[in-house]
Amino acid sequence: MECRIGVISGDGIGPEIIAEAKKVLNKIGEKYGHTFCYQDILMGGCSIDAYKVPLTDEAVAAAKASDAVLMGSIGGNTQTSPWYRLPPELRPEAGLLKLRKSLNLFANLRPAYLYEELKEACPLRENIVEGGFDMMIMRELTGGLYFGARKTEEIDGVVTAVDTLTYNENEIRRIAKRGFDIALKRRKKVTSVDKANVLDSSRLWRKIVEETAADYPDVTYEHMLVDNCAMQLVKNPKQFDVILTENMFGDILSDEASMITGSIGMLPSASLNDTKFGLYEPSGGSAPDIAGKGIANPIATILSAAMLLRYSFDLDAEADAVDAAVRQVLKDGYRTVDIMPQSGADGVTQVGTSEMGDLICERIQ
Repeated sequence: MECRIGVISGDGIGPEIIAEAKKVLNKIGEKYGHTFCYQDILMGGCSIDAYKVPLTDEAVAAAKASDAVLMGSIGGNTQTSPWYRLPPELRPEAGLLKLRKSLNLFANLRPAYLYEELKEACPLRENIVEGGFDMMIMRELTGGLYFGARKTEEIDGVVTAVDTLTYNENEIRRIAKRGFDIALKRRKKVTSVDKANVLDSSRLWRKIVEETAADYPDVTYEHMLVDNCAMQLVKNPKQFDVILTENMFGDILSDEASMITGSIGMLPSASLNDTKFGLYEPSGGSAPDIAGKGIANPIATILSAAMLLRYSFDLDAEADAVDAAVRQVLKDGYRTVDIMPQSGADGVTQVGTSEMGDLICERIQ
């Protein structure tokens, strides 16, 4: 198979972790007889430096011409970078919002899985995480507060900011269907998260989820308020299978879930539209403080590449091979600095970004 992949290396540690993901994809191509063709696409701070905007129309066209897009990270230090002295619509993250909207990437999948070998890196008590946990956070990505109308103006001498949270039934129904479909392939449980005791948008969300659930008799579902869900994630994460939620709640909850896996450097993500097309990226940020030091954890980006193989190309065996190689490297005791045991441990070796990529490639069967 020949696969055309748009590559957004981005800013900060982005180029370093993308290099390792491409290394792994090329190893898969060698082992399984596929050809991966890459096209570099600028987005974020690097695009601002080159073109004065975070994402050009030409970059959007290049992404649309690809079968899938693999992304590293975008942005910089919000306190010191000149990018953040620009108007909001010209900052690096505005490029990502534009790309999501342009490609209709409405469904964000963020798996949160605790590897047995990383239990010590998990901040939760051992009795809470014994046996591990495995959840998928399904986040609506193109609606809600982040895409609603906003303004800042002076009213009666007082500066006032307004952000608008809007959802319609069609936006809710399509993400709900995707969430229930994913649950069918997992443990057949959906937890729909909202704030229906306060928000009209959440009351509509709950109504549409209930209607959608009627079409999935084999899937059990429950509603949970977002504040309770945030608490339950640290109290009993094993109870969750698929967490289905709107844009802002999903943004917050997925970062919380990332930390209880031991490191945000371990979490991949996929953003999908109605076709096989997807944008695949690690859940973490650009980490400008460690960029260029060769210590960034590339595993989340490599696992994102595995999701790319699975969801955009239906190459399940190849995706399984990447997942298995990552697990084996961890079993063999190799760690980047972010997942090193704090107390030290026999048989654990610290490695850098490039070496971690090499070790995973060596274990691909």
